[in-house]
Amino acid sequence: MIRSRSLVAGHVPSLFILACVLACGQAHAARAYVSNEDDATVSVIDTARMESVATIPVGKRPRGMVLSRDGRQLYVVVSGLPKCPPPLTDQQCAKLPRDPKADGVVIVDTVGLRAARVLRGVTDPERVELSRDEHSLFVTDEDAAKVSVIDIARGKVTASIPVGHEPEGVRLAPNGQWLLVTSESDNNVAIIDVATRKVLHTVLVGTRPRDVAFSPDSSTAYVTGEGDASVYRVSLPSGAPATELLQMRKDAKPMGIIMDAPRERLYVSTGRGGTLAVLTAADGKLLREIPAGARPWGIALTRDGRRLLSANGSSGDVTIVDTDTLTVLGRVAVGRGPWGIVAGP
Repeated sequence: MIRSRSLVAGHVPSLFILACVLACGQAHAARAYVSNEDDATVSVIDTARMESVATIPVGKRPRGMVLSRDGRQLYVVVSGLPKCPPPLTDQQCAKLPRDPKADGVVIVDTVGLRAARVLRGVTDPERVELSRDEHSLFVTDEDAAKVSVIDIARGKVTASIPVGHEPEGVRLAPNGQWLLVTSESDNNVAIIDVATRKVLHTVLVGTRPRDVAFSPDSSTAYVTGEGDASVYRVSLPSGAPATELLQMRKDAKPMGIIMDAPRERLYVSTGRGGTLAVLTAADGKLLREIPAGARPWGIALTRDGRRLLSANGSSGDVTIVDTDTLTVLGRVAVGRGPWGIVAGP
């Protein structure tokens, strides 16, 4: 018995080391997820190795996404409305056949790397946000000028909040109290009280507002304007007139925006401008523009803040930037028409 105990005890350090190696390897294998609008798929990227490791079929025109805090569920909006890039007009687009049965929110199991469930009841959804308690989703119904609130467990729409026309960006403030929704056609952003599901204020911002980022204390929002190359600052939840933080070069088309709180920076993708802009959050000073792929749209920060990622729609890849040196580390090929990107564990 003594000899047996000695053998078992002798193996404990080795087993412990092996367990640590496996756990540490998993901890550092941070992933990013990319919605490929033209492929009906989501690409999975290992951000440390900078390579695509899986492709998940999800449905037609996947665009906006949000990830649960533990990284185990990815929510992806899909739409049966045809893609209508320029030079197609709204009238021409309206004549194209659509598939309303394709509209929904796909819940992806990121452990099994498969689409596990689809939530219905939305129409031409474009973006999605997760409530702070992770019980509800907020979905912009682009062709219906509203935000749908979905109870995830029941799979039902529990509220519809009217907002401006062509709602796109939908972001929740860090405090979980304010939901902001950008409306492309009306050039405004709606400030919604999450508790009451009511619009508190509607604030004019730049032309064709696309996305929203927040200060850590939830007192300020930053809104990109694609049409006039602007970034606006909005006070929350006051509804006071917005102020222009930055006017970019004319050929920049500000799209995605994200806050890097420790560095007090904002990162902005410039769409057809082809760059990732770095600006100071305090005064909007443009520090640098980093060349990315063709038409960078969605952007994300890894959870450790060390890498900035952009989904480049026209070049079919993702640019990975070191946020310390502001240099491009590499580009990763994904599917056709990458649109959105989120990063997680």
